[in-house]
Amino acid sequence: MSALDKALHGLRALIADGALRPGDRLPSEGELCERLGVSRGSLREAIRTLAALGVLDTRHGSGSYVSELRAADLIGSLSLTVGLLPMAGVLELTELRRVLEPHAAALAAARIGPDTVEALSGLLDQIEASDDFEDHSRLDHEFHMTISEAAGNSALTSLIDVLRSRSRAYRIPDAGDAAELKLHSDAGHRAILRGLAAADPVAASAAASSHVAYTEYWVRRYTDVEGEQREGDAAG
Repeated sequence: MSALDKALHGLRALIADGALRPGDRLPSEGELCERLGVSRGSLREAIRTLAALGVLDTRHGSGSYVSELRAADLIGSLSLTVGLLPMAGVLELTELRRVLEPHAAALAAARIGPDTVEALSGLLDQIEASDDFEDHSRLDHEFHMTISEAAGNSALTSLIDVLRSRSRAYRIPDAGDAAELKLHSDAGHRAILRGLAAADPVAASAAASSHVAYTEYWVRRYTDVEGEQREGDAAG
């Protein structure tokens, strides 16, 4: 175990065991170094790492404090690393979305109100009218996250947001393919909305599952195209 790992493990143990609770200020560096058996340099690096992950809140001139440790916040911090995944990783994230998004749609169908249904309908009108990639991507993300929020589980919403964050960056390279994808995507959105508006968890879940499955098909096709392009570049 490296010195950094030892410091991280020690701090995690103090928090997990309840010795340090949300809102608590970390003891002095000297006390922590002696308690954990690590150097000041390793301790400081461990604190910076946990602060980046949202576990600690470092305040200039005041010290470091244990964060509220809300599940949604901690899950959300994963977007820092998920955003670095190559396209092959996007495919794995899409497979996870096939599990989570239908469940979120089912929960939302049981809990959604008429105002949210109306808002979703308005978003779909904008999505279908948009021919700008950036605008379409933003609206699409807002549509799906509104559904996740309607599910009423903040941890689930945060996880879906993280899983979707990387996939928002890819484009279908061929204009003809992009048009076909948009056509099917718009139809999939409408099917999900129908299930939500009818307060039918089964229909909403099935539509969301089909929608993400079709997205997965395109991601697989896109990664194949990317592979062919890399081979062609290498051959040239």
